[in-house]
This record gives sequence, C-alpha cells and structure tokens, in this order.
Amino acid sequence: MGRGSRTEGAAALFGQELRRLRQHRGLSLRDLSKVIGFTPGYLSKVENGRPPSPELARACDENLEAGGALVALANAEASVRPAQLPAGIRRFVGRGDQLRLLDNNDARAVIIDGPPGTGKTMLALRWGHHAVDRFPDGQLYIDLRGHSPHERPVEPRVALEEFLSALGVPANGIPSGLERCSALFRSLVADRKLLVVLDNAASSEQVRPLLPAAPGCVVVMTSRERLSGIAVQSDALRVTLGPMTPADSIALIRRVIGEDRAAIEPEAITDLAARCGFLPLALRIAAERVLAQPHYLVRDLVEELDVDGRLDVLTTFDSVAVRTVFDWSYRRLDDDCARMFRLLGLHRGPHISTGAAAALAGLTMAAARTLLDRLAAAHLVQAAGRDRYQLHDLLREYAGELVAADEREPAVTRMVTWYQATAYAAGLALAPFRDDALTPDPVPSPVQVLEFADHDAALRWCDAELPNFVPVIQLGLEHLACGPSWKLAVALWNYWLHRKPWTIWVRTQQLALVAAEETGDLHAEGCVAVSLAEAYRRMGDFVQSTQLYLRSRQLRRQTNDRLGEAWSLAGTAFLAVDRGDMACADMYAAQALELFREFDDQDGVGAALATIGDVHHSRGRFDDALSAMAASLAVGASGAKPWVLMKMAAVHADRGRPDTALQDLRLALEACRGASDRWAEAESLSRIGDIHADLDRLPEARQFWAAAQAVYEAIGDTERAQALAARA
Repeated sequence: MGRGSRTEGAAALFGQELRRLRQHRGLSLRDLSKVIGFTPGYLSKVENGRPPSPELARACDENLEAGGALVALANAEASVRPAQLPAGIRRFVGRGDQLRLLDNNDARAVIIDGPPGTGKTMLALRWGHHAVDRFPDGQLYIDLRGHSPHERPVEPRVALEEFLSALGVPANGIPSGLERCSALFRSLVADRKLLVVLDNAASSEQVRPLLPAAPGCVVVMTSRERLSGIAVQSDALRVTLGPMTPADSIALIRRVIGEDRAAIEPEAITDLAARCGFLPLALRIAAERVLAQPHYLVRDLVEELDVDGRLDVLTTFDSVAVRTVFDWSYRRLDDDCARMFRLLGLHRGPHISTGAAAALAGLTMAAARTLLDRLAAAHLVQAAGRDRYQLHDLLREYAGELVAADEREPAVTRMVTWYQATAYAAGLALAPFRDDALTPDPVPSPVQVLEFADHDAALRWCDAELPNFVPVIQLGLEHLACGPSWKLAVALWNYWLHRKPWTIWVRTQQLALVAAEETGDLHAEGCVAVSLAEAYRRMGDFVQSTQLYLRSRQLRRQTNDRLGEAWSLAGTAFLAVDRGDMACADMYAAQALELFREFDDQDGVGAALATIGDVHHSRGRFDDALSAMAASLAVGASGAKPWVLMKMAAVHADRGRPDTALQDLRLALEACRGASDRWAEAESLSRIGDIHADLDRLPEARQFWAAAQAVYEAIGDTERAQALAARA
C-alpha cells in the first residue's frame, strides 16, 4: 500500500470515527458546527473522507472528548508498515499437522494453548513467518508476560500503546483510557490486513481489548490458559499442543546436534527423547547441552538424567530452565489449586481419577473436580476422559518436589485407603454371591467412596484403574500406609479372577505381602499368601504356588482362621490336580469340604466338589465324577459355572460321547460370555475346536481355534495364542 492510499485510508477512518462520536452524543452536523466553528459542509466532507486540518482535529477531539483518538487518526498518515515478529527457531522440527491446520483455516482468531514447554510461541512464530505474504500491512507482536516469574502481566493499555505507536500514532496522540485506546486501535486497523500475535497471554480479560475487528486481520494468541471466553466471543480456532511425537522428538535432537554425531548413538538419542518426555523445551535444552560439549556422549546425558533428576539436568546457563518455566505457571495458582497440583505429583500412575484426587486432597468429589478443571484450564493437567486427568511426567516430577514433608504421608494414606475401600465395593458388585471376610478401612470425611450400580460399572472402574494399582500400592508401602495397601491388593480378588491380568496380579500381591509383613498381622499375611499362591498356580509356577499355599495354611492355623484355612486347603487341592497328584488332591479337597460345610460356605462347597469330581475323573469313575460336578453346579458360584461345565465336557469326551461334550462346552461358552470372562471364553472355544479335531472335522476345528487364538491375543496370553496357531 502506497503513501497516498494510506493517507486516504487514515482520512476515511478519521471521518468514520468523527461521525460515530458525533452521533453518540446526539449531535447533528449543524450542532457540532456551532460548537467548533467549522461549517457543516466542511464537516460533511471530512466525515466522507476528506483529510482534516490539524485545527479541526484538535477542536473535534476536545469537544467530543475523544481523548486524543481523533488527533491520532489525523496524524496517522505518517505511519509505517510494522514488522514486529521476532525471529523463529532456525532448526524448527515437527508440528506438521498443526501448521497445515493453520494454513488451511480462514479463522480470524487462533488460540494456541497447551502446557508449559510445548512450543506454543515457536509454532506461532513459525506460522507467522510462513504466512507473512498474507498480511501486506505488517505484523504486530507483543509478549504479554502472562507467566513471567519476575514481572507482572502486561496491562492491556500498555500493549495498546505499543501497537498504536507501531502504527504511527504519536505519543501525544494516544488516548488516556483503555476503552479509547482499544477503539482507536480497532479504527486504525479497520481497513488493513495485519497479523497480530499476542504471545504468552494470561487471561481472556487481558486479551479482549487487543482484538482487532477488521475482516482482513488475523490474531494469534498463545497461552497456558484455554482463554475460553475469547474462544466463544471470537469463534477462535483452537490448536492445543502437547508433547511431540517420538519420531519428531528424535528428529529435533538430530537436527540440533548434527547428523554425523547422531548416527553414532541412535539408541541413546531415542532414550534421551523419552527421558525428556518428548517435550520441545526439554528436548532443545538437552540437545544444546550435547552440542555444547563435543566430547560429551549422548548416553552420558541419559545416565545423568537417570541419576540426578531430569529437572536439575535440563537447565542451561544461557536459557530458561524447565523448572523455571513451570514456576511461572505454578505461581499464578491460588492456594487451593496450588495444593491440589502439588499433591497430584505424589500419584505415579498414568492417570488419576477425580475420586483419587479428592482423596489425596481430603476433599469432596465436587470440590476436587472444580480444582482439577481449573488446573486443566491452566494446562497443568490434561483431561484424559470423563473424570480422569493426566500430568506430563516432567510436570509430575516438578509437582512432587513441591510437596511439603508433612503433606506426604497423610495424603498418601487417604488415597490408598480410598482405593482399598472402592476396590472392596467393586468386588462386591462383581461377585455378590462370594463371601468376603475382608473388612476395609474407613475413609476419612469428607472423602467419598465410589458406589457401583452393577457388575459392569464395577468392571469399568477396575479396568480403568488397572495400570494404577501397582504404583498406588508401591506408594502406600513407601509412606507406611501398609494396612490399606495390602487390603487393596486382596480386595481386588474378584477382579483378578475375572480378568486374570497375570503380571499385575502377581506384582500387587508381592508388594502386599511385604506390606502385610510390615504390619505384623499374621491374618493379613495369610490372606495375601493365598492370593499370590493362586496367581502363581494359574500361571503354571507350581513351585512358588506350593510354597505359598503351605505358608498360608500354617498362618491360618496360627490365627485360628478356620474358614481361611478351608480356602487354603481348597487351593492346595487345585494345585495338586494341576500337578497330577490325585491322592493329595482328594485329601485336601475332602478336608476343605468338611470345613466349608461347617461354615455353610456354598461357594467353597462347590469348589471342593468340583475338585473331587476331577479326582474321580482321573481314576475312570465317570459317573461319580459327573455326580460330584453336577452337585458343584447346583451350589457353587455362578462365576465357576463355565469351568465346571468344561470339566463335565471332558468327562463326556473320555466316555466317548463327543456330542454331549460339545453341548456342555456350548453352555460353558454362553455362561462365560454372559459373565464377560474372556479367559474362560478362549478356553471354551479351544476345547470345542479340540472335539471337532478328534472327530476329523478340521475346518470347524480351525475355525474355533482361530476364534480362541484371537481372544487369547486380546487378553495378552501370547503363549496360548501361539500354541493354538501352531496346532491349527
């Protein structure tokens, strides 16, 4: 745009603003003429685009109380094309999807939000320089210092003064009030194509006066806040940043340190990217450290990060430390949010629920949800589904550092106690027919234990929390919350039986056994020993299972826990069947049956009868076996039904009655699907395939084996899946 057109444009803006102010005061051209001493005809020409004289501009400004806006517009013809964008990063890597989104969108307002250190400013600058030709009238940029550790956020009026000055308004022509400055800014850019970058915004209130209204202008805002008010008002395009992809993270490190050096240690670079949590700020700091020390191996930095802590290592003398960047956000939190953020650093699982966070902080669910949503708005946590949140691992480490010593143990104890009480409630919903001798510890008020309407709701909670169980129990053990820690592991018994997550089942019980030993409670040790022994038995580790069942029987007798002893005996009988020792199986099952009947434990009676049926089957007493198994079905738990039916099918098959065996297996398949027992489903399918193979129906056999293999793969039992693939 040339000087003439710019002058004409400024004159038109002066006329438009003059008309607006005059009409706002209810004055006609003749009324204004009488006040300022210029003819109505001249005023009309000025309002329609004729450049005003300096005297007219001053007179109109004073009498219409424009606060200098009209004088500024009258002098705007001397303005220059601003080009305020700072230089971007030379070695920019990644964010291709976000750049394409910005390129292909015609939004007039863009909000780039995300946690600290994710590269919001760099993305804004990268796109701004890339799209500079779209804005022939220039670019305005300001760092609003929304999260500066040493300075207050820039006041909107100060930002407007900088913009107005860049647009050619002399200092004495800038209005004194915020509203007038904002109105003048909008007037000056009304006919321009400008890019406005509002970097590091603190809030919607800070940004709102800085927004141009012109259709040719685009404003890009970066913030750790979501700026929801602005998003609604301006229909802004939202671009939320998180960690980079692993591939882009590796590419960034390689770009900084050079391909020759990167080629020497490809595995170390992959490890370094992971240690940095794929966070752009951390990645650049780490890469610059490697680059600055030519004799420094990448592997050395990885080991340093592991030993000394990532937040201490990821700092440089000439740039901002990761910890400092996080400090900027943390210091803006109110006391309640800051406390919640600190305590979240104690939780080591991949995500945390609102209920667990409420327990950590000793709050109601509603109060905790409010704080979590505010932290999410500040991008210090991320929503990870309904009532679930995540912290970036560097943020978690930072938050954990802030927790005071006297906060740790009470918070952890509250949370682990909440977990064990909720797990107990879930267990009751999963298997209401099964007696549970465990008495959960009560949670302190106002913390609320979850309630489950049905089996499916309990199962959903357990599935969602599965990755958290080991780190939560480990945390409880470290902070001396030993009682609720072992109870949490045992309270999940019904879930372990249902889903059979072998590795997590075993690890939780190993930790729980240590916790029980710490309490000195022999009853607790006995409970945990049975659960761990059963996990090992089902995994095929008979040596470990034998030792633990022996230990559990001894502990149960020491504490005179006769019903607990019955289950230890029953488990030992199950193990004996698996080992092929039918004499021991018969003996232990008979002893367990006697005790179960003494306590009228029908679930236990059914389990012992099924084992006695196994013994009869092994000895060729098929009628006795089927009789015992039928009796087991009549009194046992519904969860055991598929397995007893599979036992009966095996008896029929050995008697030469494959059709009857298939009938029982189909009933077993129906029962296990109704109970969502995937492992039993896979076993039923596999055994149906076996019967078809025995009958030389190989296509049908392969069909059922393939179905079983798919289920085994889905539940992570690769050994059985591979065995079926080989058999097919």
